[in-house]
Amino acid sequence: MTVVVLFVKIIIYNTILWIGEREMAKKISTRKTTAKSSSTAKKTSVKNAEAEVKASVKEATVEPKTVAKEEAVKPKAAVKKTAKAKTPEKKETVEAKPEAKKEEAVKPKPAAKKKTAKAKTSEKKAAVKAKPVVKKEEAAEPKTEVKEKTVKAKPAAKKAEVEVKEPVKKVEIETKVPAKKVAVKAEAPSKKEVAEPQIAVKQDIPMEQPDLGPRRSVAFIGSECYPFVKTGGLGDVMYALPKALAKLNLDVKVILPRYKCIPQKYQEKMEYRGSFYMDLCADGKQYYVGIMEYQEDGVVYDFIDNDEFFSWGDPYTNLIDDIPKFCYFGKAALAALNYLDWTPDIVHCHDWQAALVPLYLRTCFSDTNVGRAIAVLTIHNLRFQGVYDRKTIQYWSGLPDYVFNKDCMIQNWLDANMLKGGITYSNKVTTVSNTYAWEIQTEEYGEGLEEHLRYHNNKVLGIVNGIDTDIWNPATDKLLASKYDAESAIKNKKANKKALQESLGLDVDDNKMVIGLISRLTNQKGLDLVNDVIPGIMDGNTQVVVLGTGDSWYEEAFRSYENQYKGSFCAYIAYDENVAHNIYSGCDALLVPSRFEPCGLTQLIAMRYGAIPIVRETGGLRDTVWPYNMFDNTGNGFTFDRYESGLLYDTINRAKTCYFENRASWDDMVIRDMNKDVSWETSARQYKDMYVELTPR
Repeated sequence: MTVVVLFVKIIIYNTILWIGEREMAKKISTRKTTAKSSSTAKKTSVKNAEAEVKASVKEATVEPKTVAKEEAVKPKAAVKKTAKAKTPEKKETVEAKPEAKKEEAVKPKPAAKKKTAKAKTSEKKAAVKAKPVVKKEEAAEPKTEVKEKTVKAKPAAKKAEVEVKEPVKKVEIETKVPAKKVAVKAEAPSKKEVAEPQIAVKQDIPMEQPDLGPRRSVAFIGSECYPFVKTGGLGDVMYALPKALAKLNLDVKVILPRYKCIPQKYQEKMEYRGSFYMDLCADGKQYYVGIMEYQEDGVVYDFIDNDEFFSWGDPYTNLIDDIPKFCYFGKAALAALNYLDWTPDIVHCHDWQAALVPLYLRTCFSDTNVGRAIAVLTIHNLRFQGVYDRKTIQYWSGLPDYVFNKDCMIQNWLDANMLKGGITYSNKVTTVSNTYAWEIQTEEYGEGLEEHLRYHNNKVLGIVNGIDTDIWNPATDKLLASKYDAESAIKNKKANKKALQESLGLDVDDNKMVIGLISRLTNQKGLDLVNDVIPGIMDGNTQVVVLGTGDSWYEEAFRSYENQYKGSFCAYIAYDENVAHNIYSGCDALLVPSRFEPCGLTQLIAMRYGAIPIVRETGGLRDTVWPYNMFDNTGNGFTFDRYESGLLYDTINRAKTCYFENRASWDDMVIRDMNKDVSWETSARQYKDMYVELTPR
């Protein structure tokens, strides 16, 4: 009889198991699943489910509170299956305690629908109600997955009354097989849901924009500007400085004369902005003012059009013609700003050609919008001042009589000085180097205005020039035989040296030292000193290349040296931009022995290209070149102080000694020069600081 009963029990047990599996399979097929887990995840989730079932059964007889806590933390896949299995148990009541509800209250509500599983038993009804969440991936709600792991249990009674009997152990066995199916789909989405939202949060972080500081509007007024027309350093500054300021959040406009010599490719791109007539002379004569506009690199270029004044082939001719031309230009530039209804905070004028602009601002335009602007005057070269007969300047400018006095415009009683008047009426006077700002207040360099400048020294400021490192860049220069940077200069400069020697008819020999000279051939540039030392330095190991035009006396002297030192001396009497690039890249040293030099750009370009500068300590040369010290291997060039040919000769020999006998130190100096910051960035920030200081808001 015992055997029969046992056999019947086994049959009933298997039947119940089969029915439970069948019903559970039907319910699982209706649920939405999105991911498949790996075999490792399956094993882990099964173990967790089995352990949880065991713990919940054991602890239910002792402390129902523990069951509720564990259910709120661990995945409930196994519990789901246990509740659904049919067992021959007595009435069991599993009650969730308040602790579980507290944990659930902190977490967000799940988006998925809940299903209630009711356990069917052959004995008394077991009230086990669980609400598992059907899991679904939702990347937008990362915390939904955490909620989905918890099980909300509705309490059926105040106290849990669970009796541990043999049928309970059967429940443990019954749940092992179904748990494998449920755990697979319960765990896989949870890992994926935690990882994906973290990436989404990082992508939403906004990038911080650099603070460019306060914005100001500046109108540059000058007589030349690269690449339209250029005769010297003024053209380079008028191009590079506005472009650098535009990058610093400044609204910049450049006003220039529309010379006929401006290349046609730029003339064709100019747009007509308007025209009007303007009173100019003391007798009120009317003159046409046309405005043509060109834009590039964030800078607006406005050209003043008038065939009567700007039809010459060159920007400068003689004072007889230049005085009326630039009286007209200064007034027309301000009238054009009013016509365009563009009121700048700063009007920045350059050299004597635009020096009447500050006077026009405070007299003829004082009642207009542009008259409220602050006037800044930059002196690029004090030697040129626009001095002419007082009556002529007074007639063409139309300025009132009270400005023609010895403290403003009058010089030498009979003449009028346009630059002197601009200094008087400007809010700020700048020069292109700190040393030059001091030098022009001395008798040696003051050019007759030293007393006037000392009187106005409170508004004199020196800011050294920079160069456009986009144009002057050996790493990208298409005109070079071999491009290079600081790391490859020592090797690749040899190829450029060879190309330079071949193109200019010099002996091709890498062992010879090549000294370059790129300059206007005038007395200011120290060419009388160069003329004196040429015979002494031509020793068979040295080559000299001269590029430039100027005084005929210097041109003829250098041509004679070329005939005398065939293969070692080249006089290229012209200015060719391509040849200049080749000299900078191919020569070993560059000579700048100026009598005076407000700033100088050639030494800055030379350093950029790895050519060691040999300079006199004056103006901007002193501010940018520090003498070489053989004892501690410092410095970036070779210098001399007094303006004497003997000192120049000694300085060249010191450079040659370092080149031939201490090449390692020479190469170190080349690398230091190429790594030196010679751009406009630092100088442009100084100009902007000055503008902001002059226009507080």
